[in-house]
Amino acid sequence: MNRQEAEKQIQTLREMLNQYNYEYYVLDQPSVPDAEYDRLMRELIELEQRYPELLTPNSPTQRVGGKALDAFRKVEHSVPMLSLANAFNEQELRDFDRRVRDRIGTDFSYVCELKIDGLAVSLSYENGEFVRGSTRGDGVIGEDITSNLKTIRSIPLTLKKPVNLEARGEVFMPKQSFQTLNEIREKNGEERFANPRNAAAGSLRQLDPKIAASRNLDIFLYGIGKLEGEEIDSHSDGLDFLKSLGFKINPEWKRCKTIDEAIRYIDGWFEKRPALHYEIDGIVIKVDSLSQQQKLSTTAKSPRWAIAYKFPAEEVATTLIDIELSVGRTGVVTPIAILEPVTVAGTTVRRASLHNEDFIREKDIRLGDTVIIKKAGDIIPEIIQVILDRRTGEEQEFRMPEYCPACGSELERLEGEVALRCLSPKCPAQIREGLIHFASRNAMNIEGLGEKVIEQLFNAHLVHDVADLYKLQKSDLLKLERMGEKSTDNLLKAIERSKENSLERLLFGLGIRYVGSKAAKTLAEAFLTMDTLSQKTKEELEMVDEIGEKMADSIERYFEKPEVHALINELKKAGVNMEYKGAIRSSELQSDSIFAEKTVVLTGKLSHFTREEAKSEIEARGGNVTSSVSKNTDIVVAGEEAGSKLAKAEQLGIRIMNEEEFQGHLK
Repeated sequence: MNRQEAEKQIQTLREMLNQYNYEYYVLDQPSVPDAEYDRLMRELIELEQRYPELLTPNSPTQRVGGKALDAFRKVEHSVPMLSLANAFNEQELRDFDRRVRDRIGTDFSYVCELKIDGLAVSLSYENGEFVRGSTRGDGVIGEDITSNLKTIRSIPLTLKKPVNLEARGEVFMPKQSFQTLNEIREKNGEERFANPRNAAAGSLRQLDPKIAASRNLDIFLYGIGKLEGEEIDSHSDGLDFLKSLGFKINPEWKRCKTIDEAIRYIDGWFEKRPALHYEIDGIVIKVDSLSQQQKLSTTAKSPRWAIAYKFPAEEVATTLIDIELSVGRTGVVTPIAILEPVTVAGTTVRRASLHNEDFIREKDIRLGDTVIIKKAGDIIPEIIQVILDRRTGEEQEFRMPEYCPACGSELERLEGEVALRCLSPKCPAQIREGLIHFASRNAMNIEGLGEKVIEQLFNAHLVHDVADLYKLQKSDLLKLERMGEKSTDNLLKAIERSKENSLERLLFGLGIRYVGSKAAKTLAEAFLTMDTLSQKTKEELEMVDEIGEKMADSIERYFEKPEVHALINELKKAGVNMEYKGAIRSSELQSDSIFAEKTVVLTGKLSHFTREEAKSEIEARGGNVTSSVSKNTDIVVAGEEAGSKLAKAEQLGIRIMNEEEFQGHLK
């Protein structure tokens, strides 16, 4: 292939990949299998590597190609990004409607849109090519976050028409992505994000685009800041125009003739919003006609033709009785607010996280204060402010301790962290939390060994580390509360079964910092035995795909500790397996398998496999196992007593395998 042919093929591949990307991430209607998309992407990468002079910044291959930045550059918006005035009740909405009618009469319509709880951004295109993306900032000056915005696959890098445009949208983190991110952060000993909005904002302000890319962000476009060469008469026409260019537009907007109709729209979504896969915090109401918008004009801060109705977040006042300290599995000491019990969003709240010392100082929280709390994202109890007018002078300032409340060791603040940590390997609080983690479902999966049983074992001095679990006798367990003959026998059998687990479960259960369940599987498959892994250097560990510098350093430091070697030797003596038992991925195995590049769901009870064993077999053959059936599912493997997932698969016409057929495809 000569250069001219390569240039033509590159252009064709980019157009095809952009279209498939649009179908998948914007329309949610993929027209080709993932394997075909990946094949075309590999072909494009190879051509661009062969002809680097043909590489462009907006090629589909450049989504996550940017280097980490030292700082964000300031950007001036060509048209200011004004904030909206807020309404908090029906009367304020009617006052807004009256002001609009006083200025432009009664012949107009509103457009009502869901107010996405995310971060407003501006996207600039020249001749249809994405050239810059920025935060709202103060409305006049924002920050250039182009590299991070390129990682959001629902943002087109090339539009369907070569227009000059500045579009506005809201970047958000879907609820499921938020939950997954917090689970990962918790396992890694990092602080949880309070809500999806904070998580989205924090992700977009990462200096390394690869971090933003891992956060599964999304976007809805909601308006046009500046447009050249096209005539748009109304806001609703503008939404349709943005959609025609390839942007993702929230489909739930509605044109309303009266404020009464708009209020009914608001009431409907106040009830329906829990069913959405993203957070909303209200409804935006805009006059539809652009000429009428111009007539209404703006104030210095906000347009007169739009208003944001904010859903009421239930906030209640209560008293901060005390602050307790909790020591987590990784040694992080977290202050916990003990509150006078109060009902918030339907549940009784007695405790709330205070995150860290900086949070307490920033809000000037003191013992005895009257505080206002709400559930962040309607889920997490959070103190949002102190009612200073209710202070009596008897409130006491709180200081974080210098020493661990569980073991007395000196606390340390690691470089780049706000949290205080206990670094003592003998800290009882960390050991107790480590035992709970070790027995958990995704680790050694010791059924019947829950938090309360471990608490009793620990308090009775029957276990001091995870190796002691394998030394327990029936007589020890029978001494515990609510442990009879049958439950004791079952627990001992579960402990015995756990010895046969594959290496990755043990690695995850040991609680090595930054090593989650996925990384543990990667490490086990790469090194096969605990002995081999424990001798690897940081540089050797970094050679494994998906193992970065931070994780590699943590693993090397972990295995340098003498007490770790002593623990592993004790586990070996107890008969705990130290080898990887899963299938080894190979390109030959994957390419020949029916599961290669397929999305598979397991449902019902399998006779010859545990759920994890079946999952490992599928993944070894290049498949991806998910938990729910959707139109993107390729195969459902159905065992006995398969229920709603099987019914949904039949309804969608998805291929269904019984266990016998599944086994046949593993040979």
